Amino acid sequence: MRKPRHNQGRPAHGITRGTGAAALLAAAGLLITAVPAQAATPPPAPPVEVVPGEDTATPALVEGLKEPVDAEAAPADAARGHLEARESRYRIAEPRRDLTPVRTLKRGADETVRLQQRHRGVPVLGGQYVVRMEKSGGERVVTGTSGKYFTGLTTGTEATVAEDVAVRRAVSATAARLGGSRLTEADAVREEGEKSQKARSLTGTARGLVVIPRGEGVLARHVTVRGTDPVTGEPVLEEVYVDARSGFPVLRYSGIKSVTGASRAATRPERAGAAPAATAADEPAASAAKGSGLRLDGGKVDLELTLDGATGRYGMTDRSRMADTTKNTLGTWDASSHDVGDVAGRWPNGIRVFESATAEFGKAATDAGAVDAHWAAGQVYDYFRKQHGRNGLDGRGSSVNSLVGVTLFGGSYVNAFWDGQKMVYGSGDEEFKPLAADLDVVGHEMTHGIVENTANLVYAGQSGALNEAVADYFGNAIDVTASGRSMDDPDAGLIGEDLCRTKGPRDCALRDLDDGATTSKNFLGVTFATDNGGVHLNSTVFSGALWDMRQDLGGELADRIVYKALSEYMTPLDGFTEGRNAVLAAARDLGATAKQRNVVKRSFSAHGIVPGWEDALGADSDRLLGKLNTSGTGVQAGGGWWTASQSNDDGSEPYSVYAGRADGSGHPKLISPNDGRFHVSPATDGKTVVWAAYGATSLDVLSRPLAGGPIKKLYTTTSDISGLRVENGVVVFESYGIFGDRHVGYLRPGDTRPTYADGGSFFLATALPSISQGRIAYAKLYPGETGYRLGVEVLDLGTGTKTLTGQLGEPQSLGQTGINSQHVFWLTDENLADTGQAGVRRADLDGRNVFDIAPEAKPRALHGVDLTVSEDAVTVTSQTPDTQWRNETLSKLWQLTTDGSRLDRVSCNRGEQLSPAAVSGRQVVWLDGTTGFTDLVTRTRPAGLCG
Repeated sequence: MRKPRHNQGRPAHGITRGTGAAALLAAAGLLITAVPAQAATPPPAPPVEVVPGEDTATPALVEGLKEPVDAEAAPADAARGHLEARESRYRIAEPRRDLTPVRTLKRGADETVRLQQRHRGVPVLGGQYVVRMEKSGGERVVTGTSGKYFTGLTTGTEATVAEDVAVRRAVSATAARLGGSRLTEADAVREEGEKSQKARSLTGTARGLVVIPRGEGVLARHVTVRGTDPVTGEPVLEEVYVDARSGFPVLRYSGIKSVTGASRAATRPERAGAAPAATAADEPAASAAKGSGLRLDGGKVDLELTLDGATGRYGMTDRSRMADTTKNTLGTWDASSHDVGDVAGRWPNGIRVFESATAEFGKAATDAGAVDAHWAAGQVYDYFRKQHGRNGLDGRGSSVNSLVGVTLFGGSYVNAFWDGQKMVYGSGDEEFKPLAADLDVVGHEMTHGIVENTANLVYAGQSGALNEAVADYFGNAIDVTASGRSMDDPDAGLIGEDLCRTKGPRDCALRDLDDGATTSKNFLGVTFATDNGGVHLNSTVFSGALWDMRQDLGGELADRIVYKALSEYMTPLDGFTEGRNAVLAAARDLGATAKQRNVVKRSFSAHGIVPGWEDALGADSDRLLGKLNTSGTGVQAGGGWWTASQSNDDGSEPYSVYAGRADGSGHPKLISPNDGRFHVSPATDGKTVVWAAYGATSLDVLSRPLAGGPIKKLYTTTSDISGLRVENGVVVFESYGIFGDRHVGYLRPGDTRPTYADGGSFFLATALPSISQGRIAYAKLYPGETGYRLGVEVLDLGTGTKTLTGQLGEPQSLGQTGINSQHVFWLTDENLADTGQAGVRRADLDGRNVFDIAPEAKPRALHGVDLTVSEDAVTVTSQTPDTQWRNETLSKLWQLTTDGSRLDRVSCNRGEQLSPAAVSGRQVVWLDGTTGFTDLVTRTRPAGLCG
């Protein structure tokens, strides 16, 4: 799991706990009720086992049924008829109206029907219910049901936010996440009406209305944002859900399902166009052929190819595996001339399948990873067909396409992913082979395609970690089976261990399914902005349990159990507890003995996946406000007070602003009105609280005295606002315009319109403000003699003078500023190699005596993404890049004395630490993910170096 060199985007503050969008965690125990026999002679009916749903009257799982249904009806109609006839059990009043068929899986006599919940005609995110049936001898019975049907939804379905407004806010929120914590040359706008490079790189597509199943339901507009990260070059495929009444992005996560989560960067090529590509199967003269090639490990393998009768050339298009070879093939495509941003989520123009003049492919195809990719795709296809009766990724034998050799910035790309259409494999680099060079990586990505066409586990939070776990499990199961490796081999659980060119397997592996990860010791609460809520970070907790089960039960039975659980039991928002229940139910359904079922239970228990496991996590800090259930909003402090946004316990209510004393005394005060808007990004100076309120067409900057009194509207705008600060009635903020332009503005008491620090110039950019004792500091991007330059400017509100601080060099980017009575501080990055390390720089208020209190080039330099200062200390959020996700690579808080003479960890808490706000002295408040929730916590002094 490779990390970016640094987190270029402003965190979407709000730690995630649970199963994706709704953070639904079914921790209920198994309830068993007996169904009495109808006569003395026949054997008694098996017990009906019911697992109740969380926050719904519909059961999460029902087993042991033998209830007849209409044998002549279509499977979906028979399934809905069963639910309708037993309303007292399922509490689904009108299944034929509120459940629409998704797909039916038929295997022998078994039929599994997936049904999508709709609330007043609008689809419910993750709301799926599954009905399992058996049909034989002219009779059909229901054997069990499972899933999530949300009975508590009452929200209306009339949107007040226009579709174009939702798209704009989704794109703006994505752009801010990608680059909001840094000011770079990509923020420059060179012509009137032209978008910045950041804004130009993203587009949004409206997907319609959806109900997010939180509490009574949150009506949202679903927007897919596509493009390229203008800083890292990584592909962007973001699923954004914008509240349909306020316009605030309440949920967003990446739709790119990668094996590692990040990659290495080089230099950027020209972008390719996008158009459908013709396949070799379109050529009438083409015919199936057999050939061979060498894998990167030197082994010779047979390949299924196509011979082009017109040219006499052999192509990597396999027609032998699909039933309809005129349309559907298994193809391996040469994408070595394409940047990853050109291929993610769309088909690139001009690519062709790998070709050879002879049936024996040579060194070029080997070195590109094409031989490995083509052979491995066939192996994975055959495994699922022979072992599980599955015809391809979608179950219908449709084409399977692999793009090989994609680059990043025209250079190396060390990652692989499934984008909903195809597998994409990076070129590798001097240390890593092309990513298709390990069968378990290919199996992993193809399994993502199977997950998407079965349980469709939402790729965020626990459901996303479950998605990754299943992909790892099957990828590795296929690999060890093909290689003949024993499950007792210490390296059997490694993913990607064959990718290294020089290092050993353990130094190269992306993950280890035998790492012993447990919920109590290793589960980490993070935001959706970090690894999509921990999809790779937490996956081995669940995949490790599955792998233990495989070691004890043997591959054949374990694989059947996991596949049945995935295809017939799991639904999109399932987390670890629901996943455990699904695997146990599948084992029973397959006739596993009591001893074998105990093995399954023991495997999950060993990894801490037991009912209620989430309640056993703790922290070393003092909690000020718990379970905020928010995202995209942070915390600020001043004058001995803190302020933050909070939703209700299930996250269904629009966010409200609260404030409280930083010493923990008294009770938090509700500051904002309960008017249906989202009240976010609050700030306080201990006398006043200011914040932004998102409405259907615009947002307001509001203020209210802490002592009580009326709420005052200070300013209304259609631009997005962040970075709010307040001091003695002066409100400072950053606005993010529709063209990607960034400007720092401020409002004095009585102002109805802001004054902009850059004079409102369209061609300047100012960002990341801070304020102290009548002075505003901010990062500035401005034209130089050649190109653009970056600096930090201090504006004295009393005199109106502006002082641009001197620079030690030419920064590539500037981060958050901070200011106190003596100095101005900021994050700076000058390293052209882009190691991700950032310096913490200080200057006098007159711009002189510039020096680094934490040099960027120092071996243990910070990887700063955020900063806050008091008179005594500078606190930095540092997110350390590494080749693997683990606790140490997450955002942690470090504190320096203002002269840089001492560096300490603020807290030794496990999990993500975000949005620090200095109180006074060395006290800091922040958002903490240790418990798996978003908790507002504090420490009055650093914890040291944490071992």
